Amino acid sequence: MFSGPFSVRGSCSYTLRLAEHLPLNGFRCSVVCPDARRVEPERRRELHISEFSHLHLPLWGRVVMRMMLRQLLLDPPDLIHIQARNAAVRGMWLARKLQRPYVLTVHDYLQPQERLIVDRRWCQRIIAVSDSVKADLRERTNLPCEFISVVHSGVDTDEAVSEVSVLEAGRVPIIGTAGPLEAVKGFPFFLGAAARVLAAGRDVEFVIAGAGPEESNLRRLARELKIDSRVTFVSNLLEFDDALTAMDIFCLPSLQQGIGTIMLEAMAMGRPVIATRVGGVYRVVRENDTGLLVPPSNSEALARRILELLDDPEHARTIGHTARAEVIKEFSVEQMVSKTVALYHEILSTSPVVPVLQESV
Repeated sequence: MFSGPFSVRGSCSYTLRLAEHLPLNGFRCSVVCPDARRVEPERRRELHISEFSHLHLPLWGRVVMRMMLRQLLLDPPDLIHIQARNAAVRGMWLARKLQRPYVLTVHDYLQPQERLIVDRRWCQRIIAVSDSVKADLRERTNLPCEFISVVHSGVDTDEAVSEVSVLEAGRVPIIGTAGPLEAVKGFPFFLGAAARVLAAGRDVEFVIAGAGPEESNLRRLARELKIDSRVTFVSNLLEFDDALTAMDIFCLPSLQQGIGTIMLEAMAMGRPVIATRVGGVYRVVRENDTGLLVPPSNSEALARRILELLDDPEHARTIGHTARAEVIKEFSVEQMVSKTVALYHEILSTSPVVPVLQESV
């Protein structure tokens, strides 16, 4: 499994969950990446994560790639699974050098000027995490429909729902959001909604869990809106379980979204979600059933739906329970792994492994 740097995003959780479950399904798995500092050392050892620093540097990165290649030649993989687009170029290089088939997972939409280069000799399939992402790939790349398989991101669903009831009486409600702090995630609109909810006189707290390039801008905006005393930033996380457990309501204010893995995690905990009507969110959130939907870039609409749930805690709990049942049924990590394993077997049955030609390295 060839990954980009581990950071606070759903695609990294996807890699870790695959690495944990593939050995239970008959696959010996190792993970290669440029930066695993956010993964606990013990977990790195358990999941066989090898870290090759400085891959991003123009000249030294080539040297590191050669070092990585020599190590992999000692025990060549039968299949390479490139975990995301940010690892695609180097992952494809490894596949060519090792003469191995590869799979690429695409978690979100291509940027306006971005081109997805696919080596059709060695690339056997692209995995899209939602039908929406697949449709975008089909439109932007003209790849055949059968070449792109939809495998939804899966989350752990076997843990019991937190004993703390959603919007429990006598406790200050906590409204939260989480993910990489990037412009496309729409967090300024979450803060705008927070300001409106507080202006309505509600005694609530807000949480933003995650890290990224927009953190300083978001902190400044919270100060400008004079709500910084009611907004807590929780940074330096790789996984969000503790932060999500503390929330009564989860908001996904994204401007674009492949599917929303962190939102799925909140739903698996029985938290009601309010999400923007974008991308793969439609596959997960059904209005007034498994969640509430609002237009993107609309703080007023988001605040209105937050107040709606605050005013009707029983309805909020019902939505949370329905959402959890939906995730258990459709988005469990076991389903994700099962479908991925089936794809691996299909590829390996039609792409027999051949010895690596040393002179090509």
